[in-house]
Amino acid sequence: MANANMNCWPLIVIGGSSERNQETMGAFQEFPQVEACRLYSKFSARPTSIEGIPSVIEKAVRISIYGRPGACYVDIPADFVTVQVNVNSIKYKECCMPPPVTMAEASAVCLAASVIRSAKQPLLVIGKGAAYAHAEENIRKLVEQCKLPFLPTPMGKGVVPDNHANCVSAARSRALQFADVIVLFGARLNWILHFGLPPRYQPDVKFIQIDICAEELGNNVKPAVTLLGDINAVAKQLLEQFDKIPWQYPPESKWWKRLREKMKSNEAASKELASKISLPMNYYTVFYHVQEQLPKDCFLVSEGANTMDIGRTMLQNYLPRHRLDAGTFGTMGVGLGFAIAAALVAKDRSPGQRVICVEGDSAFGFSGMEMETICRYNLPIIVLVVNNNGVYQGFDADTWKEIVKFQDPVTVAPPMCLLPNSHYEQVMTAFGGKGYFVQTPEELQKSLKQTLEDTTKPSLINIMIEPQSTRKAQGLAATSLPLISEETLDLDFQQC
Repeated sequence: MANANMNCWPLIVIGGSSERNQETMGAFQEFPQVEACRLYSKFSARPTSIEGIPSVIEKAVRISIYGRPGACYVDIPADFVTVQVNVNSIKYKECCMPPPVTMAEASAVCLAASVIRSAKQPLLVIGKGAAYAHAEENIRKLVEQCKLPFLPTPMGKGVVPDNHANCVSAARSRALQFADVIVLFGARLNWILHFGLPPRYQPDVKFIQIDICAEELGNNVKPAVTLLGDINAVAKQLLEQFDKIPWQYPPESKWWKRLREKMKSNEAASKELASKISLPMNYYTVFYHVQEQLPKDCFLVSEGANTMDIGRTMLQNYLPRHRLDAGTFGTMGVGLGFAIAAALVAKDRSPGQRVICVEGDSAFGFSGMEMETICRYNLPIIVLVVNNNGVYQGFDADTWKEIVKFQDPVTVAPPMCLLPNSHYEQVMTAFGGKGYFVQTPEELQKSLKQTLEDTTKPSLINIMIEPQSTRKAQGLAATSLPLISEETLDLDFQQC
């Protein structure tokens, strides 16, 4: 519930609780559930009677989807299960109306368009709020009509395809730090975007904040313009302004040149790492070969430390609402549940559409027994476990043996290290799915090809990589620099 609420996703949880006549007596699992759930939900309530259930459910549904979506909790006492009432006494409620579409003030839209036109180094940031609002058509038109660079947040990927010419993900740090006007489409200035503060941004950067939640406007940074409303509706309002007075940002500007230079150098660095032929493989080699074979319409689920972080930059999304990861709350253990849900959606709406779940080995450990669920329902999910024997980094088998040779591993083994060369693929085969243990690019290519061709059963590919493999070399931490220059600050901090 906390994860859904922080990510602004509608969720209704119906929970059982102890009998009302046993309250304060120490009933089985007695706990103040309604009160506890208020901490991480938009609405938390217990119907006072059977007759009151429809009204509470209708309100929970309405609150979960109106305004900024979120979690709602409805508590059902155990004695409700056996209570009998006259059916005529129940007042059924009609389903609520669809969420109202709100639009920004016309004067604010005009001001926002004026600020964008005056920008020397503009940037659009596309958040998952834009994906939820189905704003892809209008935002893409805005990007292409005005020739603006854009940067997606992790679950905003695909609103405009990652391979679009105006996507500057490969120059993320430079784009954020040197932009003078930043338009936030359903993206919050939280830790993922470094709170909108220097040194990650210019001290005088102008933010145009577009959000459906009034309380979010002005968080951490005072915006130059606030546009309160539905992301899709507001994007359309902005488009109308640029239709009235056509304007394009010059494609050959110094800003575009600087961004393209950084994109080119960063892509070259990633390509160099991906092309290494030494074994064990590194992250970039793995993701390069995975990206080559992934269907463009696949649902991509990702969680882990370096696995999720590096995978975000290497694995591309071409469609909106096709990427799920640890999100704003950074919650580990959600990936396999997300993959199961995505597979059920695909089965119902688009049979044959694949679900690819990319897990770090530690992240897989949180909910690895969901392999039984996946196999029980015969969901053809492809699980990739990028295995470096630990969280962030681990040890190879020989080093591990030396470490624990003379002392108890409880006292000498770093807690972030896991058992080397664990055969996670056997968890899948234990329940009837297919498992692969791969150590080379050729084995990875072959196993992934086989799993993509087989749509009849789930599979898990356990991909062994260099235990000390990490991200490509980064610059100095921004907080350690008294003066920040473009040359010294080229950071791409971990992003969930």
